[in-house]
Amino acid sequence: MRHVVLFHSVYGLRPAVRAAADRLRAAGHQVSTPDLYGLPAADTVEEGFALLDKIGQEVVLDRARAALRDLPPDTVLGGFSMGAGVAGALLAERPDTAGLLLLHGTGGAPDAVRAGLPVQLHLADPDPYDVPDEVDEWQRAMTGAGADLTVFHYPGVGHLFTDPEVAEYSPDASAAAWPRVLAFLADC
Repeated sequence: MRHVVLFHSVYGLRPAVRAAADRLRAAGHQVSTPDLYGLPAADTVEEGFALLDKIGQEVVLDRARAALRDLPPDTVLGGFSMGAGVAGALLAERPDTAGLLLLHGTGGAPDAVRAGLPVQLHLADPDPYDVPDEVDEWQRAMTGAGADLTVFHYPGVGHLFTDPEVAEYSPDASAAAWPRVLAFLADC
């Protein structure tokens, strides 16, 4: 089983992230869910972006680095939306990462990918934050760099479709995503 870190979305550390961690723990993984804000989670996406602006992206990344400091080098980096971007941003600093799990957003740059790195993306289709042309370009770049990339598109759902506390939640898409995540982690 794997060590996994799950970085939260722009909303902050919400119950949905903790529930996801519990789901992965039930499958035998050791999961960390760092609070990158150090403040209560936001109720709206607008409030979440205001929190991010207040705290600053560099502070968020520094807190993510601190959360990884004592974890094994082969920890799977994962995240939800903004957290996917955080996971991807830290990939270059963690070359032994066992896998990159991206929920609701792309992350990672091709120059940080080692050949064969398992990467799994779960994305609404369409997604207002990750437009198709940009996702296609990212996908070509990641596979061109050697990532073992699998992308799952979920048609007709909202951006954070696995979070039961937001209007975008889709029980069917969420139910489809989690077995795929567990299979991915089992193969990392």
